[in-house]
Amino acid sequence: MKMYLISLAVGVLVGVIYYVLNVKSPAPPLVALAGLLGIVVGEQLIPFFKNFMQ
Repeated sequence: MKMYLISLAVGVLVGVIYYVLNVKSPAPPLVALAGLLGIVVGEQLIPFFKNFMQ
């Protein structure tokens, strides 16, 4: 749980810094979230198929 809170806090901090410096996010939020979802799914595919094939 602590890891999630730290990750959220760092994300909020980066968002605040972007706002203060008037910097645009490198990717639109939905695109960034879709990319993160893809990373999470990709990390789980190999273990899933390893267990499925056994």
